[in-house]
Amino acid sequence: MNKFSTILLLTGALVLSACSNPDRFGAGGAGAAGAGGITAGGLGDPNDPNSLAYFQQTIGDRVNFAVDQSTLTAEAQSILAQQASWLNQHPANTAIIEGHADEQGTREYNIALGDRRANAVKAYLISQGVAGNRLQTVSYGKERPLAVCSDEACYSQNRRAVTVVGAGAGV
Repeated sequence: MNKFSTILLLTGALVLSACSNPDRFGAGGAGAAGAGGITAGGLGDPNDPNSLAYFQQTIGDRVNFAVDQSTLTAEAQSILAQQASWLNQHPANTAIIEGHADEQGTREYNIALGDRRANAVKAYLISQGVAGNRLQTVSYGKERPLAVCSDEACYSQNRRAVTVVGAGAGV
């Protein structure tokens, strides 16, 4: 083995070993429970109605859309009504609503469609009493798929809007 190969191999090994150290932030770092019982994932206990994990897993953080649509279904409205209720009970939290599309169509079309979807969710949450200044929107179009394949099972998962709640003072 020449010197360059040896150095490259050792560098790669050091990089990988640094990535696999679970306590790389020291005791009490990212892996330990912190203030308010928030754990490594930062979401808290899914059984605690005040936690972000409860919002994400019990209420649901996403709604789906039909092909080329930004109209909210009855199921989406039901989920969003619960999201609004949670957000109204936790006024210190803010949210970013991500609009997504499936891989069909151009990048530009899907960015615009994702934007319409995110704004439909934002409008619904505002109609349910959530202050508009607590909500932001972003469109990823087809750039961040949940499922990658070329059939309806994947496409339907990717036609969505996701409400990402930020931790507030009350969490």
